[in-house]
Amino acid sequence: MVCVMKVHVANHPLISHKLTVLRDQETDSPTFRHLVEELVTLLAYEATRDVRTQEVEITTPVTKTTGIKMASPAPVVVPILRAGLGMLEGMVKLLPTAQVGFLGMVRDEKTLQATTYANRLPEDLTGRQCYILDPMLATGGTLIAATRFLLDKGATDITIICILAAPEGVAALEKALDGAPVTVVMGALDERLNEHGYIVPGLGDAGDRLYGTV
Repeated sequence: MVCVMKVHVANHPLISHKLTVLRDQETDSPTFRHLVEELVTLLAYEATRDVRTQEVEITTPVTKTTGIKMASPAPVVVPILRAGLGMLEGMVKLLPTAQVGFLGMVRDEKTLQATTYANRLPEDLTGRQCYILDPMLATGGTLIAATRFLLDKGATDITIICILAAPEGVAALEKALDGAPVTVVMGALDERLNEHGYIVPGLGDAGDRLYGTV
């Protein structure tokens, strides 16, 4: 069966409010980090609607009943270093039993192409459900490379969680990953990319703002 990439913009007033504060250049790094964590928890709620579960029988103080629990093996959460690391806490609050892996990707500012410089992932992801965390879907180069990396390891269900995305990045993902089992969940779809590959209006460099290097 051929898969079609699914794109979901989480249209919610709380998300819009927090995004407005994030975008403001006057927002300091501690506030920025706190808001990113809160935003990711809200986005994770949307992104995990199809998380795999299994039935379990339990006994309440009143009677026996059937509920659900997280299926095994647990999903894998993969933040893209370094900016994706700032999203991890908000994600594992909702998925505390998830396995966490790390992927280091660097973008060449001239070619805008991404290469892998660090990999702390299980060797075999066959049949696993994976969640990639990266604040910005700009040109799409980093997330295309990261998604292909997970697919090559056997992942069969990948959800990308971004705070912001540009239409050009979404289109690049759709073209490059045509037929792959990928869903993209974002806080907002912005207007465009500028000549430097930054999202407009965007929020600047998420990594720099998270870690106070501006």
